[in-house]
Amino acid sequence: MRDYVTWHEEYDDPTSGLSWRLSRVRDHIGEFLDRTAGQSVTAVSLCAGDGRDLIAVLAPREDAGRVAATLVELNPELADRARVTAQGLPVHVITADAGDPAVYVGLVPADLVVMVGIFGNISDPDLQGLIRSAPAFCRPGATLIWSRGRDDDIHDLNDQVRDWFAQSGFAEIAYEERDTPDRPSMGVVRYEGEPMELDPTRRLFTFIR
Repeated sequence: MRDYVTWHEEYDDPTSGLSWRLSRVRDHIGEFLDRTAGQSVTAVSLCAGDGRDLIAVLAPREDAGRVAATLVELNPELADRARVTAQGLPVHVITADAGDPAVYVGLVPADLVVMVGIFGNISDPDLQGLIRSAPAFCRPGATLIWSRGRDDDIHDLNDQVRDWFAQSGFAEIAYEERDTPDRPSMGVVRYEGEPMELDPTRRLFTFIR
């Protein structure tokens, strides 16, 4: 498995794909908060790392108190970093395996779901299964943000990912790519289906790298 603490250092390089992705994710989180101005909302971030996307957006906002956010991160060092950074904000950090559905009892459905940094690190069957389970994370009308770097053209699954979301009741709000060697991409979708319960006995995914 990769060293995810060291891997996070790539965010410090403003030319990296991770920095580009972080900027775009932050922008879309801000757009969600602007769209829901005046409403109390809940947010859940899976494999949240040190939470620098959601926390950085909430920190300067005068209306941050209307957001109840939960970050789920297995790595204890990254989770502790998130707790320190989130002090004073309505952010709860759970050190737990984000692939365990039991973690989300009482947390979902949510209004904002962040699945960033997951899709490229799990098997294709897990990826499809997670997208099929995504409606259970979302209230009707919820926004979900996802990311997955593109593979080579022959094996690139991102069009399939977008189709799986559509088949699962999601409408695409945005899909963005960066045409650089690391080929990062991310998408934003809105859940337009019916409420669905999360199966607490079926594992969501397992990281393979």
